[in-house]
Amino acid sequence: MKNFKLLSTSLLLGLIGSYAHAAIPNTLKLDYAYYAPTSLVVKEQKLLEKALPKTEIKWVFSQGSNRSLEYLNSGSVDFASTAGLAAVLSRANGSPINTVYIQSQPEWTALVVAKNSQIKSLKDLKGKKIAATKGTDPFLFTLQALDTVGLNKRDVQLVHLQHPDGKTALERGQVDAWAGLDPLMASAQVQSGAKLLYRNIGFNSYSVLSVKESFTQQSPEAIEAVIKAYEQARKWAKANPEKLAELLARESKLPLNVAKLQLSRTNFDQNIPSAKQIAALQKSGGILNEEDLVRKGTNVNQVVTQLFKPQYAQKVVSK
Repeated sequence: MKNFKLLSTSLLLGLIGSYAHAAIPNTLKLDYAYYAPTSLVVKEQKLLEKALPKTEIKWVFSQGSNRSLEYLNSGSVDFASTAGLAAVLSRANGSPINTVYIQSQPEWTALVVAKNSQIKSLKDLKGKKIAATKGTDPFLFTLQALDTVGLNKRDVQLVHLQHPDGKTALERGQVDAWAGLDPLMASAQVQSGAKLLYRNIGFNSYSVLSVKESFTQQSPEAIEAVIKAYEQARKWAKANPEKLAELLARESKLPLNVAKLQLSRTNFDQNIPSAKQIAALQKSGGILNEEDLVRKGTNVNQVVTQLFKPQYAQKVVSK
């Protein structure tokens, strides 16, 4: 009888432990960003507050993938909106994170030059100053673009500036080119006549939502709840392009035509991390090894495979 009681107590504690392990935290912290429009929808429509009334939802503004990943790795946020390739770079360099949802497929970066620039091709960038935010999609885009004409980071002067400062530096003539990011890039085009020197949607990685690996073990229910909210936002964004543009313009304090230009090159048909995204990131990931951006001997293909955890989105989207 005594052994039975001990066994019953152990089972009960185990069940309680499992329940606590899977429970949604009292507070959820997420970032929002102008380059991730669905995050603005989730925040503005209070989709998480409505879905999780007992949970405090905290929002942190992010200027770029590098900041977003800093917030995630430091514990300032539980969910980070970043570029896919930036997430790969972070995991490859030792941050145990997982990508659980695809927000969109944007063409959000290109190499930008001033209206009256004499630079006409990528080869003309040799020896020139290029503003780029290290560890972000525009930075990695720049390296891949240079590689297409046989150049690398040692052939140019990379000036590491946050995205808004890069735009300002281009407009003031302090740099020759800028690895742009929307909506700032669209703003530069519309407001100062900046030109897109080089575009390649294949070098733009997906907009993704990532969490720490430990969070996937501790709070799978929270991940599903957040993905459900982002999925609602994605569907709303597809159905309401005008309202989405108005929201982006209002939040970013940019003209409506700038917001519309950004959204015109954003595809909201993606949601579940799949072989398609894995293949695209593995193809782009080669630049990480070539440019010594990851530790020597890192198998980037393996890192990409380990990064993705599609089961949460699969469960939510299929309902």
